[in-house]
Amino acid sequence: MAFRSFTSSHALRGILSLFFLSLNYNNYFYATEAIRLGSIIRLPSCKLLPFREAPVFRNDKECGSNKNDLINVSMTLDVNYVRGTMAAIFSILQHSSCPENVHFHFLAAHDTEELSMAIKSTFPYLHFKIYLFDSERVSDKISKSVRQALDQPLNYARIYLADALPDDIGRVIYLDSDLIVVDDIAKLWDIDMEEKVVAAPEYCHANFTTYFTEEFWKDPELSKTFEGKKACYFNTGVMVMDIEKWRREGYTEKVEGWMRVQKQQKKIYHLGSLPPFLLVLAGNIKGVDHRWNQHGLGGDNFEGKCRTLHPGRISLLHWSGKGKPWLRLDSRKPCSIDHLWAPYDLYSSTKHFFDE
Repeated sequence: MAFRSFTSSHALRGILSLFFLSLNYNNYFYATEAIRLGSIIRLPSCKLLPFREAPVFRNDKECGSNKNDLINVSMTLDVNYVRGTMAAIFSILQHSSCPENVHFHFLAAHDTEELSMAIKSTFPYLHFKIYLFDSERVSDKISKSVRQALDQPLNYARIYLADALPDDIGRVIYLDSDLIVVDDIAKLWDIDMEEKVVAAPEYCHANFTTYFTEEFWKDPELSKTFEGKKACYFNTGVMVMDIEKWRREGYTEKVEGWMRVQKQQKKIYHLGSLPPFLLVLAGNIKGVDHRWNQHGLGGDNFEGKCRTLHPGRISLLHWSGKGKPWLRLDSRKPCSIDHLWAPYDLYSSTKHFFDE
C-alpha cells in the first residue's frame, strides 16, 4: 500500500520550507517528508489558527536513546480539531520524563502541508510524521450516526493504523484530539498487554446493550457474538495497540466486516466507529487502570452538558462527547472542568474571560 508522510527534521536550516515527495507501497496512505529549513515557517493557502511556540522539552539523563526506548503515539489531524491536538501534544511532552523519545504519527485526510508546518512552528523539535489518509477507503462503509462529527471518514482512520505505519513499528498508543495527558505517557506505554491486540480502560458497569439496536439483539445469530465473553464497553479514544498482531490476524478486515453488515444489511448499532470495535474486541482486550481515560467530560452526544470528574486518580482527561473545552471557553460558558484544559491551550489569540 502507498502512503505519504510528512516528517520533521531540525538539522537543516535556511530561509524556505521545502517538501520532498516520496512514493511508498501502500494504496491508501501517501508519504511526503517535510523539512524545516528556516527559523520562521509561513503557512500557505489553508487558514489555520495561529499558535504560540511551545517550550523545548528535553530528556532526563536516565533516558535511553535507542529504538527500544521510543514511544509511538498516533492521533488524527484535522483543521477543525487542531487546537485540541496542539494541547494534547503539549500536555504529553510536559509530563513526559523522556519527551524526546516520544514520536508522533498523525493521520490526516487533507491540508497535510499546512498542518505539518503548523506543528513544526509550534513544536520545532518534535519528532513526527503525517500520513495522508484516503477517505475513499472507508466512505462507502460509513452509516449515519447520532452526531455528524462521528460520521467523518477520519474518525475511522484508527482502524487502518496498521496499514499506515511502517512495518518496524509494533506498538502504538492511539489518542483522540480532545484530551490532555497529566502523567508520564511511558507508564501507559509500558503496560503488559498479555498478548492482547488492544489495551484500554474497560467500563463493565456501563449498559453494554444500549450500543446496539433491538434488531441486533433479536437476531439469533448476531446476538451470539458476545456469548462466552465478559463483554464490556471501552472507549476507542485511548488505546494501546499491538499493530503487528493487528496486521497478522487481520483485525482491519474483521472491523470492516461489521461495518458492511451495518451499511448493507441492517442497522445493528449506533455511534459511528465505536461499535465495530466492540463487536470484534469487547471481552478480549487487556484492561487498563481507569485513570488513563477520565472520559465523557464533553457530556453526551446531543447536548454536551457539563459533567464532573469521577473520583480517583487521574492520568488523562478526555472531553469525549459533544462539548469541547476550547469551544466552551471561547463562548464564555465553560464548564468547571474546562479550566483544567485551558493551561495547555497554545492558541496565540487565547484570552479567556477568567484572564481579563
